[in-house]
Amino acid sequence: MAKLFSAFYFKSLFFFWCRFLLKQLKNLIAFHRSISNSFAPTTQFKYQKFPSLLHRSDLNDHTLIFDVENTLLKSSFLFPYFMLVAFEAGGLFRAIILVFLYPFIYLAGEEMGLKIMVMTCFFGIKAKSFRVGRSVLPKFFLEDVGSEIFEVLNRGGKKVGVSNLPRVMVESFLKEYLEIDFVMGRELKMFCGYYVGLMDERKTKHALEQVQEGKGCSDMIGITTFNNNIPDQEIFSPCKEIYGVSEGDKRSWQKLEKERYPKPLTFHDGRLALRPTPMKSIAMLMWLPIGLILAIIRITLALSLPFKISTPLLTLSGLRLTSSIPISQSKKEKGNKSATNGHLYVCNHRTLLDPLYISFTLQKNLIAVTYSLSRMSEILAPIKTVRLTRNRDEDAKMMKHLLSQGDLVVCPEGTTCREPYLLRFSPLFSEMSDEITPVAIDSHVSMFHGTTAGGLKCLDPVFFLMNPSPVYTVQLLNQVSPSRSHTNGNENSRFEVANHVQNQIGNALGFECTKLTRKDKYLILAGNEGIVSNSNNRSCCKTESK
Repeated sequence: MAKLFSAFYFKSLFFFWCRFLLKQLKNLIAFHRSISNSFAPTTQFKYQKFPSLLHRSDLNDHTLIFDVENTLLKSSFLFPYFMLVAFEAGGLFRAIILVFLYPFIYLAGEEMGLKIMVMTCFFGIKAKSFRVGRSVLPKFFLEDVGSEIFEVLNRGGKKVGVSNLPRVMVESFLKEYLEIDFVMGRELKMFCGYYVGLMDERKTKHALEQVQEGKGCSDMIGITTFNNNIPDQEIFSPCKEIYGVSEGDKRSWQKLEKERYPKPLTFHDGRLALRPTPMKSIAMLMWLPIGLILAIIRITLALSLPFKISTPLLTLSGLRLTSSIPISQSKKEKGNKSATNGHLYVCNHRTLLDPLYISFTLQKNLIAVTYSLSRMSEILAPIKTVRLTRNRDEDAKMMKHLLSQGDLVVCPEGTTCREPYLLRFSPLFSEMSDEITPVAIDSHVSMFHGTTAGGLKCLDPVFFLMNPSPVYTVQLLNQVSPSRSHTNGNENSRFEVANHVQNQIGNALGFECTKLTRKDKYLILAGNEGIVSNSNNRSCCKTESK
């Protein structure tokens, strides 16, 4: 009893002094800010209210210079973006450190807090391999863009984005997805190709000089925060007019709809599916060990038990499967039990678990063929999986041989796509069978994505099954008969069949059909073509195409 009381006493004493010291630190920081502001030079800018800028018709003749964090984004809270950098580029341990440092980041003030986050997230990261700014962050930035400010910028001439963040975090988002002409951000210092976690104190003015030297759009309009201390005074000093955006203005803005993005967000990477605010980050980190145990239990159930027993148990564990099978389809399958060749199912590709969910829907074992698969996924798969060689003739022979053994599932996109888009379908499947069943698949997760282009692909199924309640939708569509398209002997008919199946699946899901390929995806997200030599024994846990 005495030991218990002693432990409680020292614990209470420790927390008391922590609260006391934090309070004193907060008071000291507030005093420092008041002293700094009293000696700060007064600005001579005359603000105009932002709503008056919405109705101007001459913006095309002006250069618009805007503050990215304080005007373009509805929220000026930057922690989630650095949490994404810490988790996706630095790993789990770095993300945990950033969460523990959040109280000090909050108390340290805007500038010092920013420096702490930059040091924590970027120290020791290789500059050449840093792709989070292009593959992960644009999605989360776009989801926070205000529709009203975007409409103003869209009507402007040249556009210059001024950011207090490192340039590598915002440049791709602004230039590639919002078509901003120039980006002025802070440069990160490097040593031997690695970031040291420090930023240059001032932003480069090279972009501003280019605007001033260019032809046309000479009259500049600034859009920044609506307060007494305007940031980046030297950058906004050439502006003839300054429009201030208040917090009330941003609260009344609507978020920019995906349909209005100048460039569609077809591909994005990263494991986190949620916006990692401090509270959500803590919840995610607390869930990780529970989610890992839950994923192991789900994998064990799927591997060791038959469909009729494992299906209700997996549903009880939180997995959600919604399926639909046409009545005509079920009758045909019952009537074709004596057929010599198996049935061919063609589906779009959301995760590595697509063939498995089709198997659970049909309550029978299938054979899955894929262009590439990690060794871990092959071991964990409760159904037979076969790799394709990318040689058309060899793959055709292999698929015909597999069809003679049983029913076959193929994902002709060749890689996964998270957004509501369908990539180009490879036409190889159209020559394999006279009866093809298109399968429309969709999935939704709340915490972790079960796909990656630049991470460890062997963990894809594990991350998906770590979600508290992942949702899968499987729709079997009406059968397609390629033989009817081959009656004229047209060589292009196999492409017509592939496009027809793609359109059928796209219409069922409400997805947009594209001509993009696996190569396009990996060039954007990983900087390679998504192909790893099989001779590398460790390739099973590195970037591969799917």
